[in-house]
Amino acid sequence: MPARRSDRPWARRIAVSAAFVVCVIGSMIGVGVFGGTPISEAAGGLLAADGTYIAPGSGAFSIWTVIYVGLGLYTLWQWWDADSRGLAWLAAASMVLNAAWILVVQAGWVLASVLVIAALLGVLSALFVRCHRNRPAGRVEAVLTDGVFGLYLGWVCVAICANVAAALVGAGFDGFGAPQWWAVGVLAVAALVGVALARFAAGRLAVAAALIWGLAWIAVARAATEPSSTAVAIAAGVAAAVVAVATVVTRLRGMPSVGTPVR
Repeated sequence: MPARRSDRPWARRIAVSAAFVVCVIGSMIGVGVFGGTPISEAAGGLLAADGTYIAPGSGAFSIWTVIYVGLGLYTLWQWWDADSRGLAWLAAASMVLNAAWILVVQAGWVLASVLVIAALLGVLSALFVRCHRNRPAGRVEAVLTDGVFGLYLGWVCVAICANVAAALVGAGFDGFGAPQWWAVGVLAVAALVGVALARFAAGRLAVAAALIWGLAWIAVARAATEPSSTAVAIAAGVAAAVVAVATVVTRLRGMPSVGTPVR
């Protein structure tokens, strides 16, 4: 597919850079800088590691350091990139939505935060599809686009599960008296999503790594902290293993990506 150069390269570069600044400021507010309330304490603690059965352990959130560094490097790199894959505007939208999510949670609007993270998931999914329909020009581009946004998407797939669970708990939903089994069902869906992503992207590692990371930390949290649940811990561990096996098997088989045209 021939390269597609942006008609407005300076507008695109400035927009991405501004979006990254907004994203960083949002993240700083989210950890309590500038007078903000840490996400784990906002909205009555619904999104804390012990807020629901689907909440990952606190160590899981260290993945954001990698994602933010990656977004920063992407922002710098795209000043030299021609954006031949048409990713920049979606990347900018994802960074703004990330900051918006933090501000919405800070305001205590957990139900609204579900809509924001759903929009973020949609943007990252569109970006992911575009990545795999248009091959990167080289290794640097592959790492800073497929790699960074693959991690971002994989983590958001886990985060939206935790976010929806928090919103339901906040609304008084108790899983019809069986919240642990509802959590197991959600984890089964997450595993299926991971398998589907592995097949679609021919076993790309970044998105699988973030999914496995998040699922593994749910297992750790449910095994070690309240609300504890052996069933949920086992289900999360199995879900992580299923995603890992599906990704490795797909890579070994060299399955062509569903989203990549035959060349």
